[in-house]
Parts: sequence; structure tokens; C-alpha cells
Amino acid sequence: MTEVYFHYSNARGLLIDPGGTVVDDLVEACERADRVVRSLIMTASAEDWRGWVLHVTDNDGDQIFDVPFVTVLGKPH
Repeated sequence: MTEVYFHYSNARGLLIDPGGTVVDDLVEACERADRVVRSLIMTASAEDWRGWVLHVTDNDGDQIFDVPFVTVLGKPH
């Protein structure tokens, strides 16, 4: 088990995850990241999520992987 942090950024700034989430492995971290991004984009909002990126880091602040929201949103029609 390890603790990972889900930080969000766009061109205007960075939102820091202060608490972190405990996951068993990288697969669980990836699944959780996907759920988090999908949850945010499915919430009724005027936010244009295409410029956002979810950054997953470890306890030391080292980046594990990124999830650009556009990969979940797909291309605009």
C-alpha cells in the first residue's frame, strides 16, 4: 500500500490534494484517477475541462503519471 496524491492543473494554476489516497498498487491508482476525472467532468458545471490535467504523485512529490482530461473527454464534435 502506498499513498498517492491527485493534483489538478490548467493554464490558470494548480489545485493541490492535501490529504492523499491510499492505494494497493499502480493499477488501483490508475483506476482511481480515471474515476476522479470522470466524476469531475460529469458534474454539472460551466468549466471547460479540456485544458485540465490530473497529476498523480507519491509521498515525496515525485510524479507517477498524468491524466489529461481530454483523454477522457475525447475530441469535441
